[in-house]
Amino acid sequence: MSDRALAPPAGRTGRWRAALRRRALARSRLAAVSWAVLAAFVLIAVLGPLLVAADPLRQTNDALLPLGAPGHPLGTDDLGRDELARLVHGARPLLLVAFLATAVAAALGTAVGLVAGFAGGRTERVLMGLVDLGLAFPAILLIILVVAASRPGPASLVAGIGVSLAPGLARLARALSAREAARDYILAARLGGTRTPRILLQEVLPNIAGPMLAQVVMTLSVAAGFAAGLSYIGLGIQPPTPDWGYMVQAGQEFLYRAPRLVVLPAAATLLFTVACNFVGDDLRDALDPRSTR
Repeated sequence: MSDRALAPPAGRTGRWRAALRRRALARSRLAAVSWAVLAAFVLIAVLGPLLVAADPLRQTNDALLPLGAPGHPLGTDDLGRDELARLVHGARPLLLVAFLATAVAAALGTAVGLVAGFAGGRTERVLMGLVDLGLAFPAILLIILVVAASRPGPASLVAGIGVSLAPGLARLARALSAREAARDYILAARLGGTRTPRILLQEVLPNIAGPMLAQVVMTLSVAAGFAAGLSYIGLGIQPPTPDWGYMVQAGQEFLYRAPRLVVLPAAATLLFTVACNFVGDDLRDALDPRSTR
């Protein structure tokens, strides 16, 4: 039988290639939009309060003004506070807690997983046993315990969320470092007399940084969700500081009269978390070639 007979029809191959090109183009556009959304949220958190003149804490007699009211583009809440100012100022505490908690989780998880995967043996069993214990305990309960044991606020939120998210990152770091520990260049470094801390920091860590970074960005969305959820139930950022989670809770009473009081902060939180997930997925494809196959 000839090679031509074994080859797929040219038309079908062309359709497959066109479909793959369209899929790749759609993914690239979605990734670009997600990067832009994430950058916009960061800029709003950093520069937004400097650009919005209204005071988010100033109460007036103009309660529940609708969208487009003079001087209040997004209206006012039940206490006459400017909704646009509260949304902009509310981005800073939420994103600050999410970024710091993710940094804590990344530092703890990477350190534990790196040592466990490279050392192996009894050290790995002990460390991963602790990690499995952390994964078996519901994250939200662990966060509530940490926050309830201390004073509710940004510091307790960062500690609770960071500790609860560290085990997931530790398992990934352990798998990646164990894979790298079996490679020839690590054996050559050991035989050359290189000390273990130097091997971990200069050889293993740079080679697992790509997949870890992608997972850390995805973890950022989870941290933001926890931060908003805890503020919603009163264990997060405390009023009168504007916060998206608390704004959703406070606006529920006026859901039918002024749904924007709930929809706007909830939509902002959802948009941020979704953008983080797509950015993390894009980073994984870019930094880990095996993920694109």
